[in-house]
Amino acid sequence: MTTEPKIALVTGAGSGIGKASALALARNGWSVVLAGRRPEPLEAVAAEIAEMGRRALAAPTDVGDPEAVRALFVKTRETFGRLDFVFNNAGRGAPPVPLEDLTYEQWKSVVDANLTGVFLCTQEAFRIMKDQTPRGGRIVNNGSISAHAPRPNSAPYTSTKHAVTGLTKSASLDGRKYDIAVGQIDIGNAHTEMTERMTKGVPQANGTTMVEPTMDVRNVADAIVYMAQMPLDANVQFITVMATKMPFVGRG
Repeated sequence: MTTEPKIALVTGAGSGIGKASALALARNGWSVVLAGRRPEPLEAVAAEIAEMGRRALAAPTDVGDPEAVRALFVKTRETFGRLDFVFNNAGRGAPPVPLEDLTYEQWKSVVDANLTGVFLCTQEAFRIMKDQTPRGGRIVNNGSISAHAPRPNSAPYTSTKHAVTGLTKSASLDGRKYDIAVGQIDIGNAHTEMTERMTKGVPQANGTTMVEPTMDVRNVADAIVYMAQMPLDANVQFITVMATKMPFVGRG
């Protein structure tokens, strides 16, 4: 007897952690909806998945736009008929300037992508997962080490990642009655385009600048696959995957 592949949706899937996670899910038998702002990278990832013999749907989406998110999930249901897993990965940061010099527009752009986008995608996922047969599904939110401790000049990013933790807890509670499991992955210094600056030196809490260790992004992708494939009566509520020697645990 053959088993139908499960359906995953990954936001921010055109590069970095999102791309690595989408490809890892596909290698493990999932069909994947690829959401992100730029069409060309999404199409490239979809082509890689197609070469594996898996199905992929590239769906350019601004996760901070309610209508765009609604259309993304409608298209997902129309294409695949159900949704089993969502990785709310899309996010952005603001320029690392002093808090008093941030503009409202810079603040709002981070909140829209990192927090409002997670809420909108979670809300639409709930609407599908609670009504499908078999019922339920799993959602994993991308938190960050910043969900626990800030970097200098990171108020918008750190604030949204702390808020994502609250949203994860609330959604985990509210999803129980629908067999929806919600968890969070907090990632530290995965080597991607976004963390390339770590290799050149980044500001520390004591005012110095230091090169920080990074880790292969595949470690994050492997953790996402592990979380995605758990049975719905078990949940990884929070998991931290980080470069072992990064300056997080301890005083700086």
